[in-house]
Amino acid sequence: MTTLNLLSRWRPFDPSPPPGLHRDDFQKIAANGFGDLYNAYPHSMAWFKEHLYVGVTRANMCMLKASKIPTRLPFWPVDCPDNLYDLDMRAQIWRYNPIIGEWREVYRSPMITALDGSPIPRDMGYRGMAVFQGQSDPEPALYVSTYASARGPGAMVLRSIDGEAFSPVSKPGLLELPITSIRTLTPFKGRLLTSPTGRAGGSPNAADIAVIYENRDPLKGQWTPVNIEGFGDPGNAVVFEMAEFGDYFYAGTGNFRGGYQIWRTRAKGRPPYDWELVVTQGAQRGAFNQLAMSMVEFKGALYVGSGIQNGGIDLVNKIGPAAPELIRIHPDGRWDLLIGHARQTPQGLKTPLSGCRPGFGNGFNGYFWRMAVHEGWLYLATLDWSLMLYFSNQENWPPGFRRIVNRIGLDQIMERQAGGDLYRSFDGENWLPVTTNGFDNRYNYGIRGLVSTAYGLFAGAANPFGPRVAVRTEEGWAYQDNPHSGLEIWLGSKQGKQHA
Repeated sequence: MTTLNLLSRWRPFDPSPPPGLHRDDFQKIAANGFGDLYNAYPHSMAWFKEHLYVGVTRANMCMLKASKIPTRLPFWPVDCPDNLYDLDMRAQIWRYNPIIGEWREVYRSPMITALDGSPIPRDMGYRGMAVFQGQSDPEPALYVSTYASARGPGAMVLRSIDGEAFSPVSKPGLLELPITSIRTLTPFKGRLLTSPTGRAGGSPNAADIAVIYENRDPLKGQWTPVNIEGFGDPGNAVVFEMAEFGDYFYAGTGNFRGGYQIWRTRAKGRPPYDWELVVTQGAQRGAFNQLAMSMVEFKGALYVGSGIQNGGIDLVNKIGPAAPELIRIHPDGRWDLLIGHARQTPQGLKTPLSGCRPGFGNGFNGYFWRMAVHEGWLYLATLDWSLMLYFSNQENWPPGFRRIVNRIGLDQIMERQAGGDLYRSFDGENWLPVTTNGFDNRYNYGIRGLVSTAYGLFAGAANPFGPRVAVRTEEGWAYQDNPHSGLEIWLGSKQGKQHA
């Protein structure tokens, strides 16, 4: 859908909505991975003690190359060593002081001895953050979930009271489970809840342990399961996203062949709790809505964005490409289709209330990756995989797709299309673009973090295309330095220029 069509559908229910953020309201406050181009993903972001904290995962493209995830690339997009651990893969946590505009690295993963006796970083990334006060915490603490090496003992949860010293509050693997990553940490009614996400020797998005664990006192207590595995469905490979909405705790699964499910509980009594199924079969779209990728409460409803793992194309299960959808769940369990394809459902015909096709009409959007509410507006960020066309083998493209790309021109797509998107809406139905090209950097292929604060809306762009990126030359592929690589952090504010 064009910007003009989006504007023509504008039907605000408030006659004078507060001004939302435009592209010109955003200023770049961190570039090139804080000066280290291997700092690729701002995998987690949180506001804690009047500072922004950013958890970094390093060299994601090199991690992907070393993994067992299949790809179809004739030449790898970035220059990587044969041995991943020849790089410094220690994850980092950075802190931003908005008063003086200063960044400081406050934590770096320690090194440990791998199962094979080699030295490895304990943490290769920090995938989740939450502020929570457990029963033994004297004040709210910052909790961080880790992304661990498959050669190590597993992912864990860290805790910090002062934002500088971080200590484990779980066993490796949470409970010595064979897991390598933990994505989501969510407080609810005096508990901190989480779920394993990645599995050793497998996908970082499919732990095959679709169980949620809670802890009222992470410093001293035990992590306790609160649901039966997979909610009784073996197709649920992971609990991927969680959120509090009203009196309920909501959990969204990853079901790679059947489509995500949304479950909820009031968490009464002793665990495992009673759970209610709210949405099934990817909101009746099936496997094209594999993952409940993002959730947020906005104006009395819960918004859920979808995605297909591995950037929108799942080569393992042969699903996609397909762009994501957005639904809205009401307190009584009814749901609306906001962005997506019209279809019949058990609740009747669902048509997209925004008038937008999946991915805002952009078939290259693979995830609705993050959402946040800021000053009365809902902001939604995407991952856009169009940049990967540049590195792919056109002979593998379907004939119809090849004709479309050739008609538009690959260079035109790279110039105008590549880069993650950020949209905003005042009512969930009418949407306006903030950026559709990664804040003018094609290598910012997704916006992974959104944090609302009194200083503005912070946005973290994932950019793993460095330090050296593959380019086409007359002699063939070659690696060249990429000055536009490394994660970026942007701050959107109507007074944004004073924070530049």
